[in-house]
Amino acid sequence: MSTVEARLVEISKNIVRMTTAAGSGHPSSALSLVHLVSTLMFKQMRWDPADPWNPGNDRLVLSEGHSVPVVYAAYAEAGGVVGKSKADARPLKVEDLKTLRELDSVLDGHPNPAEGFPFFDAATGSLGQGLSVGAGLGLAARQSGIDKRIFVIIGDGESREGQIWEALDFIMDHNLTNVGAIFNCNGQGQADYVSKQQSAEVLAKKLAAYGFDVQVIDGHNFAEIDAALSKVGKGSVPVAIVAKTQKGWGVESLKDKSNHGKPLAPEQVADAEKSIDETARSLNIKVADRAPVPPAPPAAKWPAVQPKIEVMPFKEACEKGGVADAVAKNKISTRRMYGVALLALGHADERIVALDGDVSNSTFANVFAKAFPKRFFECKIAEQNMISVAAGLAAGGYIPFASSFAKFLARGYDQIEMAAITRANIKLVGSHSGVSLGADGPSQMSLPDMAYFGSYAASSDGRGNPACTVFHPADAVAAYYLTAMAANVGGMCYVRTHRPDVALLYSPDTKFEVGGSAVLAEGNALTVVASGYMTTVALKAVRELEKEGIKCTLIDAYSLPLRAEPILAAARKAGGKILVVEDNFSGGINAALALAAAQTGEVRVFSMNVPRIPKSGKSGDIILESLGLGVKDVAARVKGLL
Repeated sequence: MSTVEARLVEISKNIVRMTTAAGSGHPSSALSLVHLVSTLMFKQMRWDPADPWNPGNDRLVLSEGHSVPVVYAAYAEAGGVVGKSKADARPLKVEDLKTLRELDSVLDGHPNPAEGFPFFDAATGSLGQGLSVGAGLGLAARQSGIDKRIFVIIGDGESREGQIWEALDFIMDHNLTNVGAIFNCNGQGQADYVSKQQSAEVLAKKLAAYGFDVQVIDGHNFAEIDAALSKVGKGSVPVAIVAKTQKGWGVESLKDKSNHGKPLAPEQVADAEKSIDETARSLNIKVADRAPVPPAPPAAKWPAVQPKIEVMPFKEACEKGGVADAVAKNKISTRRMYGVALLALGHADERIVALDGDVSNSTFANVFAKAFPKRFFECKIAEQNMISVAAGLAAGGYIPFASSFAKFLARGYDQIEMAAITRANIKLVGSHSGVSLGADGPSQMSLPDMAYFGSYAASSDGRGNPACTVFHPADAVAAYYLTAMAANVGGMCYVRTHRPDVALLYSPDTKFEVGGSAVLAEGNALTVVASGYMTTVALKAVRELEKEGIKCTLIDAYSLPLRAEPILAAARKAGGKILVVEDNFSGGINAALALAAAQTGEVRVFSMNVPRIPKSGKSGDIILESLGLGVKDVAARVKGLL
C-alpha cells in the first residue's frame, strides 16, 4: 500500500460530514478529487504544513473552487496551520472541519486566503480563473529563481470558460513548465452532463494541439496519478493532465448528476460512511492511524521588501524616459507619463513587474519593457487572463502593474472582483479612458469605470483599507507621482490615464496624497470639481468666467476614496454649491461628493456627466461638446447655478 492512501477513507468521510454540518457545499465534486488531492498534498507537493507562507512551498490553485472541502479535509489531516498571519497561526484540527462556511470560520465556502487559509494564494470559485493565477505564480517563481511547482485543478465543465484557453496560450507563450494543469473530468456539470467538447477525449486532443505534454489517467488510480504528477516541471514543455474521475466517488447516493451542490441529510451520513468503507475494502485500500508527512520544500526567499519605494525626481525621470522635450513644450499626455513613472519604479525596486494586453505602445508600458524585458510579460489580447496572472504575481511577492485601454479592462470586471476578494496587491492601469480619446468612438471609451472602481474605493477590504484606491491624474506631474504612490499603497489600485496631450497644471515639486485634492483656482462664486482630462476643460471654463468677473474655485479631485471635507469647506465659502464635471457616466467623483454633502446637509452637489452613449468624432473636444461637456457648456452651467 502506498502511504498516500493512508487517510483516504477518513478524508472522504470528513467531506461528507463537514458539508452536512454546513447544510451546503459540494461533496460530490470534492469526492471526485480525493485521490488527486491526497497524492498532491501527501506525496508530490513539497510544502511545510507548519508554514504555508514558506516561499519554497509548491502551490495548489483550486480553480474548481466549489470542491474545496477535499482540500480542507486533507489539510486537517496534514496538520496545516491557519490564520491571517504567522502571529495568530494555529493548526487546523479535524473537528474544525464542521465549522465549514460559518461566519467566524477560516473555512470559507470557496477558497479564500484572505480569511485565514494561507495554503491558497487567491480566491477562486468564479470559474475559469485559477489557471491564470497559477501562471502568475509560475512566473513569480521563475523570476525569483525558486525551484517550485504550481498545480492547478480545473473542472471539465469549467474548461468551457474562455479564460482557461487564454491561460493555456499564455503558459505556452512563456513556456511555464513549472505549472501543471490538471483537468478533473467527471463528466458532470451542475445541471447536466458536460458537452462532448469538454469530454476527456476531446480535451486531450485540444491540449495536445496547443503543444502540451498530455497525460490521460484514471483519476482514482494512485500509481497513474503519481506518475503523471511527477512529470510536471521535468520536461521541456508544460504538462497537462486529463484525469477521468467519478463524481461522488465512494458514496453511491452522490453519484447521480442531480446531486451537484447538495450535501447529504444528517440521517444519510451513516450509510455514506458505510459505502466509503465498502468501496475501500473492494479496492484493498488499507487505512493508517496518521497521514504521511509531505516532502520538505527547498530553501527560498521572498523578493526583498523596501519600507517605501522612492522614485527619482520628476525632471530626472523625464530625461531618462525621453519626454523632457514634450514637458518643455508643456504638452504631454498622462498615459505617456505613466510609462515614465513605471520606468522610474522599475529602477527603484526589483519587485515591480509589468503586464500589458498587446497595447503597450499605446499605454506606454513599452518604455518599461525595453528597459526591463525580463520583468515585462506580454499577455496579448486576453485581458481577463492578464488580471488573474497579475494576482498570481502579487501572491509571489511582486508588485504587478497591468495595463490596457480602460475599456478593455471592463472584460475583466469579474477577475477584478476576485482579486479584491483575495486582497491582491495589483495595480491596474486603464489608458484612453473617458470620451477624450476622440475618433475611435464609444467601443474604445471607458465610461462606467469610475463608478465601478469608485464603488470599491467606497468599500473596505476588512482591514481598514479601501478595497481599491483610485488615482485619476490630470497632468504629467500628477501621473508621475500618483503612479509611484500606487506602488506604495497596499492592495488593489486603479490608475486612469488619458490619450490627449495636456499642459502641466502642477509644479514638479507638488505633493500628492491618497484621497487628496488640490485647489487650482480660487473664487467665491461657485466650487467646480473635476478630475483627469476634465480638470483641463474645467480650468479653461473657469478662466473664461474670470474674464466676465465670475471667480470660481476649481478643485482637482485626483483620488478615491476622496477626503471630501476640504472640498465641502471650500463650497461653504462659495455659496454652498458644487459642480462636478466628469467625462464618464455618473457614479464617480460626483457620487462620492453627493454622499458626503448629503450627510452634512449644508452643500448641494450638481454634476455634469456623460448623459448618453456617445459616438465617434474627429477629436475628443468635439465629442465633449456634442455631449454638453465642452468648455462653453461648463461655463454656461456655472452661470445657471448662480
